[in-house]
Amino acid sequence: MRPIAHCYSSLKGRYASGWQSRTHGTRLVRLCVRRSLWIGRNLSTQPDTCCNATSKASHLRSNIIIIKNDAPVLHRRASKSPTRSSATPESSSEAYKPPTTGLLSVLPCSMVPYAELARIDKPTGTYYLFFPCLFSTLLAAPLASPITPPLTVIGTTALFLSGALIMRGAGCTINDLWDRNLDPHVTRTRLRPIARRAVTPKAAIIFTGGQLLAGLAVLLQFPTSCLYYGIPSLALVATYPLAKRVTYYPQFVLGLAFSWGAIMGFPALGVDLLTNHSALVAAACLYSSNIAWTMLYDMIYAHMDIKDDVKAGIKSIALAHEDNTKPVLVGLGAVQIALLAGAGAAVGAGPIFYIGSCGGAALTLATMIWKVNLKSVPNCWWWFKNGCWFTGGAITLGLAGEYAAKLMGLYDKEDQEIKSVEQV
Repeated sequence: MRPIAHCYSSLKGRYASGWQSRTHGTRLVRLCVRRSLWIGRNLSTQPDTCCNATSKASHLRSNIIIIKNDAPVLHRRASKSPTRSSATPESSSEAYKPPTTGLLSVLPCSMVPYAELARIDKPTGTYYLFFPCLFSTLLAAPLASPITPPLTVIGTTALFLSGALIMRGAGCTINDLWDRNLDPHVTRTRLRPIARRAVTPKAAIIFTGGQLLAGLAVLLQFPTSCLYYGIPSLALVATYPLAKRVTYYPQFVLGLAFSWGAIMGFPALGVDLLTNHSALVAAACLYSSNIAWTMLYDMIYAHMDIKDDVKAGIKSIALAHEDNTKPVLVGLGAVQIALLAGAGAAVGAGPIFYIGSCGGAALTLATMIWKVNLKSVPNCWWWFKNGCWFTGGAITLGLAGEYAAKLMGLYDKEDQEIKSVEQV
């Protein structure tokens, strides 16, 4: 009853002229009861934690009592922002709910916004960044002299996975810093930590510095030559958010950044790209193939935001080819597979690679392009999330089988049998 009494007494003193009859007093008491119940209900459903303190403050600030013609009326302040299909930063805070499941639910509340900033709870992007590293590692392993042992391949792969996790998080933080004035106007991104003001830009910059230092620590575990190949990719990471403002093909810039790992596996295993021409051609083809793959899956991803992107002034390949998206996807898939086959040809790959990697990629991409419903946000997300494993897994299995065959000398035995038959 204390909130009711406080509301009643404060309004009675402030608007004494309105107290001319018992009826007016009754109206005000009823209003205060309703307001108290409304506040209590919202505070009970949103625990008093740092994750939603801003939300409660917004609730309390955004409502005022006005007595007009001796009758109290509850009004909500008009928003100063333009009308859009998505929410403003303040309304997005109202809608934010702290995580109740997964890793983020067990983290200290003060760490949750930073974990969300690094997309710890959404690892699909990390997998997309990791797969090119894995491809190049498996493709380069047979080229080393002697052939790279399995434990070295596994250790290198583990380092690439940790690096992908860290650097993808750094890229997301940089992206959110650039887009801090755009994200509040896009439905999917309006609850991101900077957009909802859970993390300040200054704190995000400091956090980015920590992420980059952690990434450097991982990079230093590789041979020294990897430093020269790895550091230039930072320029591409910072460029992608700007590309969305000036070109309808920012996915190409994203592909340049996300596919960089297709180069890194070669120097990581001691294969010198400057002296080994076959390795250089293979790395160039694999890198280009992954750029096409990135443009393909991110074009599907961009369809989830296509309506909000128009209103926010964000450009994407999905907007440029909204009416003929699937033919473009088919073209990108064909380019990806052709370049992947070129990478295998450059290093003398055998039938296991062509059937497993190229054939598997063709089958999974064709299925995804055929079945994805570009008008459905949930369906686009499902294919984006699972297509990573379908296509990336198929290419990995083919490359792993090719590496195992060469490690066990299966192709050498076949060559000897062919030579013996020819001699006979």
